[in-house]
Amino acid sequence: MAIAIILIIIVVASVLFHLLAPWHLTPAASNWGSIDTTLLITLLITGVFFVAIVGFMAVAIIRFRHREGRRAKYEPESRKLEWWLTIVTSIGIMGMLAPGLVVYRDFVQVPKDAYPLEVIAQQWQWAFRFPGQDGQLGRADVKWVNAGNPLGLDPQDPLGQDDVLIKNNEVRLPLDRPVKVLLRSKDVLHNFYIPQIRGKMDMVPGMVSHFWFTPTVAGKYEILCAEFCGVGHFNMRGMMFVEPVAAFDQWLAAQPTFAQTLTTASKPSPGSLIEKGRQLAESHGCRACHSQDGSASLGPGWKDLYGRDEKLVDGSSAKVDDAYLKESILDPKARLVQGYPPVMVPYTFNQDELAALIAFIQSLSAAGQQQQNAPGAASDATEQGRQLAESLGCLACHTIDGSQGVGPGWQGLYGKTETLADGSQVKVDEAYLKASVLQPAVAVVKGYPPVMPAFTPSDPELEAIIAFIKSRANPDAAKQEQAP
Repeated sequence: MAIAIILIIIVVASVLFHLLAPWHLTPAASNWGSIDTTLLITLLITGVFFVAIVGFMAVAIIRFRHREGRRAKYEPESRKLEWWLTIVTSIGIMGMLAPGLVVYRDFVQVPKDAYPLEVIAQQWQWAFRFPGQDGQLGRADVKWVNAGNPLGLDPQDPLGQDDVLIKNNEVRLPLDRPVKVLLRSKDVLHNFYIPQIRGKMDMVPGMVSHFWFTPTVAGKYEILCAEFCGVGHFNMRGMMFVEPVAAFDQWLAAQPTFAQTLTTASKPSPGSLIEKGRQLAESHGCRACHSQDGSASLGPGWKDLYGRDEKLVDGSSAKVDDAYLKESILDPKARLVQGYPPVMVPYTFNQDELAALIAFIQSLSAAGQQQQNAPGAASDATEQGRQLAESLGCLACHTIDGSQGVGPGWQGLYGKTETLADGSQVKVDEAYLKASVLQPAVAVVKGYPPVMPAFTPSDPELEAIIAFIKSRANPDAAKQEQAP
């Protein structure tokens, strides 16, 4: 009797939990209604079967419980019961499958005016591509993948020259505009999934799958990989921002085209980094407070700023170098310059953006230009190393912003002392980094799984990757390394 009561409580609690649940599906995309209706039909059918089966179990336990003087009757078969179960079960299965087939047909039949978005998956990161002014995406194939062309676009295809590339895990989409999502994988099986949009599709290497939706609610939506793709699967996340068309167009215009990335890759130079810094200064309103021509401004002017000594409000002095500029951008109230109000807000630039802004500020002073043009300047190698890290998938496991990753993060790694799995310690220098790239299983860092494959880059490529890692070093470690 107790078991029967427990089964009845489970049924009642399950139904109440569904009816009184504090969360519900949200209408974030145009095709959410038909998908949610299908989910509801499936839930109702399975729910009815759940209640019926568990209810039957409770009734059977009560009715046929053990009693003195009663024995169970053996009945080997019941054709009538079998026919009823077969018919009811078949109807239930058809009721669940039929709506799904109808919805899937609508899911893959794309409207003619849909805006193309290509999603490229690679262990364990996302990249995106939009068409340019011609409205068409260029050809792509794995045979064209290299350090300067990680998405594998055909460099000879005129249709692809103006394609806009987003080589990070964040993408934006216009509000109330149908989007055709083209899905491509560079390595293994992945699955592109946005829970709130109810958009989900496998990404099979060698194939291009697709679906469509119209985002109808502005906001921020997480992108997940819903197919196990290796040890870093849990970390394969991205973000989709839905915003008004005008804001989207402004953002898209600021992103690099394929032709621009080819130019940068074939001829990397400090100038390209400086130009990126200039664009960041304009887009983030830096020029409104920091003049570049030596005139008075709300904050310290950038002309001849790099390399000089600034007097701070506490009476001390600070030399304007890379470390000072980084700190002033990320935490502007840490060291306030005398004579200027504390009105600057902190910014959250990533390391690439910080490097570009500092390169731009350097270019406005003689000391900064001298440093940029000095023999052995690492700007070219650092940029090449960044491209290699993207194309080889290094940044899927090794973060550059200080966040947790599958492997040790590169932010502040160079010059640091790491504890290995065997309990020994090693200083992260060039020799250690070279050995870790070529033979990663020899010295595994404690707390991280030994999953990194061995790479065989050329000597210049290896030097470039190390230069990129060194560019993420903490200022104190970099200074210590440079000291005689």
